[in-house]
Amino acid sequence: MTDETTTESREPARARALFSTADFKLLRAALTSHARVTEDREELARINALHHRLGTYC
Repeated sequence: MTDETTTESREPARARALFSTADFKLLRAALTSHARVTEDREELARINALHHRLGTYC
């Protein structure tokens, strides 16, 4: 016989933010600085895409 009252279906805990708004601003500033000295076009494209994605969270 199983006791269903002891087996509760629990919802997962709410996810907490990993970065703050200030963190995104700092990461964007670091990417900007790195982009200025990068000569590799493929890396620069990835930096620009990440910079853009980080900007959508600020």
